[in-house]
Amino acid sequence: MREEILNLLEKNSRLTEKEIAAMIGAEEEAVAAEIKAMEKEKIICGYHTMVDWDKMPDEKVTALIELKVSPMRGEGFDRTAERISKFEEVSSVYLLSGSSSDLIVTIEGQTLKEVSHFVAAKIAPMESVLSTATHFVLKKYKDHSVMFEVEDDEDERIQIMP
Repeated sequence: MREEILNLLEKNSRLTEKEIAAMIGAEEEAVAAEIKAMEKEKIICGYHTMVDWDKMPDEKVTALIELKVSPMRGEGFDRTAERISKFEEVSSVYLLSGSSSDLIVTIEGQTLKEVSHFVAAKIAPMESVLSTATHFVLKKYKDHSVMFEVEDDEDERIQIMP
């Protein structure tokens, strides 16, 4: 039952306990108790709203930062990842395998310059960070399993017939 509840909530966190119970064929009270238990156990860590920021008037820049990191004795990459995670600008930090990079960090800012400054001033100077590579997100097509609308821009080229 837990996995069914989690799959439904991951796709739509606005579902009510009653709706979830009906969808999985369980009692509403059992679903409520299971959700409460998973929140207490930190299996459910929060509820989020998916926003298409491209439709808002204010600019928002998202960047993926690849980091090559020197692991610390006895702590591996955990200490560096924890330090980076504490920055307000940081949305996510992942340890990678099969890549020339060790960590990938997602950050958000208002401008390219702001993001660049953050990387240069806060991330790159860290003693354990050996190198960085910044990739700016130009357009999102899908995020957290949600497809974003792709605007169908009219082709404004003039057709020339032979």
